[in-house]
Amino acid sequence: MTRAQQTLSVLLLVSSLYLVLYVGLVPLNETVQKEVIPVLPFYALICFGCYLLGRLGLAILTFNDVPEAHDELQKEIEQAKAELRTQNVDVD
Repeated sequence: MTRAQQTLSVLLLVSSLYLVLYVGLVPLNETVQKEVIPVLPFYALICFGCYLLGRLGLAILTFNDVPEAHDELQKEIEQAKAELRTQNVDVD
C-alpha cells in the first residue's frame, strides 16, 4: 500500500468515525453530543497547526551550519568559472 493510499484510508476512517459521532449513532452524553462533537474538527486543525509550528521551531533550533559544504560549494563554483573561461564565456 502506498503512502497516499494509507493517508486516504486513515482520513476516510477518521471522517467516518466523526460522522458517526456527529449524527448520534453512538449514544453519548447530551452535553458531549451538543458541545464537544461539533467543534472537534476545529480542535484537530488547531492541534495540527501547533504540532507543525513545534516541528518548525525544533528544526530551526537544531539547524547547524556546515562549513565543509560551504567550502566545497565555493570550490565547485571556481571550477565552473574556470571551465567557462576556457570556453571564452565571460563570467565576471
